Amino acid sequence: TRACVELAKDWRTDRYLRRLEAMMLVADKDVSLILTGQGDVLEPDDGVMAIGSGGNYALAAARALFPQDEVGAEDICTRAMAIASDICVYTNGNCTIEKIDLS
Repeated sequence: TRACVELAKDWRTDRYLRRLEAMMLVADKDVSLILTGQGDVLEPDDGVMAIGSGGNYALAAARALFPQDEVGAEDICTRAMAIASDICVYTNGNCTIEKIDLS
C-alpha cells in the first residue's frame, strides 16, 4: 500500500507524469488497489476491479458472478470479459489470463 501511495504522489507531482491520463490495477495476496492518473489510490469494497472502455460492463458482470461459491476467479474473469466484449464495441473478446502464485 505504501508503494502505491508513493507512486501516486510521484504521479501527481512529476512534470511529465501528471499529464498521463491512465489507470493501473495493483494487487497482491492481501490488498487490491486502483491507481488513477489524478493521483488517487482506491481500494474497492469487494476486491473486484476493472478498467478500460468496457470496464464498467466487466465490473458489473464480475460482481454478479462473484458471490457464487462454485465459480473461481479465472472463470469469473473470463465470463465477465466475454459479457463486456458483447456489449462494448471497443472491448476485445480475446483474453490472456495471467495467474499469480500466492504460495
